[in-house]
Amino acid sequence: MSETGTNEADVKPKLSASGRRTALLGAMFLMATSAIGPGFITQTTVFTVQIGAAFAFAILVSILVDIAVQMNVWRVVGVSGMRAQELGNRVLPGIGWFLAGLVFLGGIVFNIGNIAGTGLGANAMMGLDPKIGGALSALVAILVFVSKRAGLALDRIVVLLGAVMILLMIYVAIVAAPPLGEALKNTVLPEEIDFLIITTLVGGTVGGYITYAGAHRMLDSGATGVEHVREITRSSVLGIIVTGVMRVLLFLAVLGVVAGGVTLAGDNMAADAFGAAAGEIGMRLFGVVLWAAALTSVIGAAFTSVSFITTSKTSERTRNLITVAFIAFCAVVYLFLGKAPQQLLIFAGAFNGLILPVGFGVLLWVAWRRRDLLHGYAYPKWLLGVGFATWLLTVFLGYNSIAGLVKLWA
Repeated sequence: MSETGTNEADVKPKLSASGRRTALLGAMFLMATSAIGPGFITQTTVFTVQIGAAFAFAILVSILVDIAVQMNVWRVVGVSGMRAQELGNRVLPGIGWFLAGLVFLGGIVFNIGNIAGTGLGANAMMGLDPKIGGALSALVAILVFVSKRAGLALDRIVVLLGAVMILLMIYVAIVAAPPLGEALKNTVLPEEIDFLIITTLVGGTVGGYITYAGAHRMLDSGATGVEHVREITRSSVLGIIVTGVMRVLLFLAVLGVVAGGVTLAGDNMAADAFGAAAGEIGMRLFGVVLWAAALTSVIGAAFTSVSFITTSKTSERTRNLITVAFIAFCAVVYLFLGKAPQQLLIFAGAFNGLILPVGFGVLLWVAWRRRDLLHGYAYPKWLLGVGFATWLLTVFLGYNSIAGLVKLWA
């Protein structure tokens, strides 16, 4: 945001109607596939093994939080036409860059985990060494951003891989034959509630860079301002539906295996779960799902993290070069890290859960007190109320996760 009030939508050339639709579809799937990354797949498997059908309650909480967060984030960012950090700096000078620093650092942690996830996926899919698979996958992500039409390439790859993930998870969930009655019961009457599990899941699917991935990509579509409220709302709701369906399908697939008496252990329990459900084909399908989820998350994390440390005036070429450097750095750190990928992925989700209350609080303040930044738009009181209640929950969950986070890493 410049001192004269120029926003992202003003400095970018207007897209055609079809170009805007493609960009909005890409934004929707970028949000969904970023939320369903390797962290969520790993967390779902580990936690379903730990507490069984009771994990359904954590899934429900994550979906409800996602609805409240994303509808508010897309509405505020979309109507204002400004990125989250730009809004933050208009509310309180400096807080936007503080948020940018948190998101960027969290993005690095999460993207190391995402690249680790591509390595695990490549190993299950083709038997490649995880480090080689991770390095090659990082190269694929880099190629997206060195493309002459990087924006279009980004949109198409996340939509394609997102569709593949949904279809494959439907198949495995059916084959696994989970106890649906038990899952439904625990959705509303859980046998066990674990706050660290809920916080980790919320952080890994809503927190950190994931909160802003779709909304920041939407700005590039040009669908901003009060006149596009319906389009903004529709895109965010569809993205939430896609995300929710994918979460439920993966949980049911793993639950079916666990409920069937199969013992899952080792460094890649999610792969073992798919293998137990559908044999050798299941292992390969898991590899495809995990690799697709991880690759789209690598792209989403890089795009969104860099969008926080650049401005509206930064040229697309410069932003893409920074994004390439971001991915390369994360890949190098992963190759030399030495930590177990599964532990790293769970840690990343919990860390991002601590970031969520800060940025979301800033956007809710804009919705409540800064109508001038929303071009006079009368923000729906019901949506603000839901957002505030959810913000209180994220503060509570974040507080409860600090001790558990230290214990987890130890």
